[in-house]
Parts: sequence; C-alpha cells; structure tokens
Amino acid sequence: MKKILSIACIIAAAVTFSSCKDFLDVKPSNQGDSSTSISSASDAEVMINGLMSKMSSSSYYGRDFLLYGDAKGGDVTIFTAGFGGDDLYYFSHSQTSGARSGYWAQIYDCILQANNIITNIYALQEAGSTEDFDNYLGQALTARGMMHFDLVRLYGKPYNMDKSSLGVPIVTEMLDANAQPTRSSVEAVYTQILNDLTKGATLISKSKMNGYLNYYANQAILAKVYMYMDNFTEAYNCCKNVIGGPYSLYSNSEWVDSWKSEFGKESIFELAMVMDEGDLGSGSLGFYYRRRGHGSTSAYGNFLASKYWLGIMGANDIRMGIMAYDEYEDESGIDHKGACYKHCGSTRLEGDGKGNSTAVNVKVIRLSEVYLMAAECALKTNDLTAAKDYLNAISKRDPDVAPYDETTVTEDAIILERRKELFAEGSLFFELCRLNKTITFSDDEFGNGTKSQYRETTIDRTFFRCRLPISQAEIDANPEIGKQQNEGYK
Repeated sequence: MKKILSIACIIAAAVTFSSCKDFLDVKPSNQGDSSTSISSASDAEVMINGLMSKMSSSSYYGRDFLLYGDAKGGDVTIFTAGFGGDDLYYFSHSQTSGARSGYWAQIYDCILQANNIITNIYALQEAGSTEDFDNYLGQALTARGMMHFDLVRLYGKPYNMDKSSLGVPIVTEMLDANAQPTRSSVEAVYTQILNDLTKGATLISKSKMNGYLNYYANQAILAKVYMYMDNFTEAYNCCKNVIGGPYSLYSNSEWVDSWKSEFGKESIFELAMVMDEGDLGSGSLGFYYRRRGHGSTSAYGNFLASKYWLGIMGANDIRMGIMAYDEYEDESGIDHKGACYKHCGSTRLEGDGKGNSTAVNVKVIRLSEVYLMAAECALKTNDLTAAKDYLNAISKRDPDVAPYDETTVTEDAIILERRKELFAEGSLFFELCRLNKTITFSDDEFGNGTKSQYRETTIDRTFFRCRLPISQAEIDANPEIGKQQNEGYK
C-alpha cells in the first residue's frame, strides 16, 4: 500500500531530492516528477505527462475521487459490507482512520508537480528563453486551479453555504522543506482558483489534445467553479464557449458503444490509463462497479445502482445498455441491473481498445455534462428556451420521456437528468451539496449490508461528515493545521 504523506513531507522530499540536482538537469523519461527541472518545451511536455499520470492515480481520478462523489450521493449502494470503499457509503471516515487521507496527499503532490512546471517556465522566460511555453503553462495553471477546486470541495463547506469558513492551504509556489502551510478561507481558495483558470485560458491550446487539458476543458472547469459561486452569468458564457467548440454529442445509437472508445467526440478531458504504467487491475474504477465474480474471482461487486436510481430509469432508456445484472439478481432471482460497466468499456468487459478492461481511460469531462450545466445556467439567467433545448438534448436518451418545455424545465428536472446521464461519474454528491439538496440513502441494510452508525438515512450539507477531516498524519507533521480541524472531528 502506498504510504500516505503530508504536505510537509511531500515538500521536504522534493526539496531534498532536487537540491542535489542542477537546475537544468532533466530525467530521460516520459513522465517527469516534481523534483525534475526543465530547460525546454520538450522537457515541459515530459512534466505535463507526469502530471497527467499523477492525476490518474487510484487516490485521485483513477478511482477514489470519483467513488467519493458517487458513494456519498445516494445513487449507488453496497450489497455486501467490507469489500472496499464502503466507508464512503457509511461516512465512517475519521482523522485517525487514514482510509481517506490519500486524497490530501495525492492532490497536493499533483499541485507540487504543477508548481514546478509553472516556476520553471517563469524562470526560463525571465532568463530570456524564446521557446513557446504557453500551452504547457496554461495546462499547469488550469490543473492547479482544478486541483484546489477538488480539495476545497472535499475539505471545505460549499462556497454558497459559508465562504468565510476554512477551506484548504493555497500552495502556489515551491515551498521550503520546513514550510507548514495552513488553511485559507473558502473564498480565498476560490479567488486563487479563478486566478489560475482565467490566466490559463489565455495561454492554453484550443486544439483537441487527447489525454491533455485544453481551452475547452479549462472553460468547462471554470464554468463549474462559477456555478459553485452562484455566478451563473459567467458560468453560462463558459458553457457556451465549450458547446461552440470542436465536440459533439453522441446520438442514441452511438452512446453505449462510446464507452468502448478512447478520446471520442464527446470527451473534453480524458485521462489516459496506459497499460504498462497506469493499469490499476483489481484496483481500477471499473473493477469496483462490475458484477461480483465477473471476469475474476477478486471482483467483489463493491458498488451497484440504488433502488432509487433504477427506479428513475425508463425501460427503453439507451443508458441502461451500459448496465448489467448484479449479484442481488444472482441471489434473489429478481431482475436487477445494478452493475455499471462505463469504466469497463462494455458489459462484455471489452475495454476501450487496449485489450484490458482494467486500463480504461477516465472520462473526466464530457460534453453531456456541459449541456446539463448550460441548462441550469440558462434557467437561472431566465433564458428558458435555451434551458429546455439544452436539457432535451440529453433527456432524449430516454425516448419515452416527453420533451421539456419552458414550463417544465426546472432545477429538479435538471438534477433528475444529471442523475441519469452522469451515474458513476463522480459528480452527484458535490452537486447536491452545492444545491443544498437532501441526500437520501434508499438502500440501507440492502442485501448483506448494514445500517450506517455514522449518518442518518437522510442528510444534507450541514452534516459535518459531508467534509473530510484533516488526517492525524498531516496534523503530526504540521501541528498548526491541527488547530484548524473541521468541526465534528476535533
């Protein structure tokens, strides 16, 4: 198991290693790390490769971050306790358990990588380099903004709930080995996020770049940040920038098979899982969602669709084509398509062209989500005609659903369509907290599971366990941050 490191330990390790290297030394690798310096645009590309690889770690977008957003949102459940990840469903995390401290360490490690790229490029530019670093600098700034956004949603209260409350440490430079950064306010973190994303937008490429961030990914992330700040006018503008770009929605006939392909026409930001470097095997995201025993005896059927989610899906909804029967059906004989195969490529474990269903790329941002964001922004800026058009572009994936009109397009309707389209893609919990909606766990005591001792069946964002605690390992390394522990965990 990977050792969990605090910010202080990550910084110390990087400083110790890099102090023995010349500023211009570069490792001959396609995945540079945060201790490596750069001297050319090609070196910067290596570092960006390394950053994307770190982001696809099992502790981040490769698995855990997406599981977090789904398991805590009420649309997935567990059939059997104890097979991995059920602490998320039960909300049983504590500052000493260590089970979820990997988010903090991994994301700050990624931030350190981004900071190294940014710092090195600025230094080279100031020294008179004439090489074109703009795209790499734009990607690093965009990634850093995105990562602070992910952290503040994990550890801080929603912006529109209490922006003066504690967020996370803002780390934007290569810190001294003895540095012990403390938490800034949620508002200050969001200010930094906006600074990074808006500056990154002026530098980053508008080309469709498979496996990398580009202008349209930047705008999609920026739109989401503005929505969390209740600035729907700016968010709407960003959404329209993306929708006017080089991407297009899949037709109903294409949607199911789209999960078998890499870098499809709807995929705005997709992290590549390289078989010989990033194949997570039985620890992959798809492995956690497939039916128990499918393809391997070590497949435990960790998560399956809740009764609520299956209840909102129509019999002819094309999105049920990526679902298959699960272990509950095996044991009960009752038809139950609760196993999701988005992250396996298909219900036949076909993968996405690499020949291994455990190395499927992670589709972080899809155009479908941007359409749903645009629908909400249009609704909240009173552009009702556009709101229903954006929503209908997604809702038509169930041919039995009547098209929305100006009177039926509502916030609840948009949430409903989000739940259908983005199931198992890691967004639901965060969105329900942003919108201050009740979260209901309809399947407590389902199958061989047990009722949670750590939360009620129905919660909302005021529940303290909607924020993760600062881990004891981080507090031990940085005592000052222990004074800033989230309420309820002190």
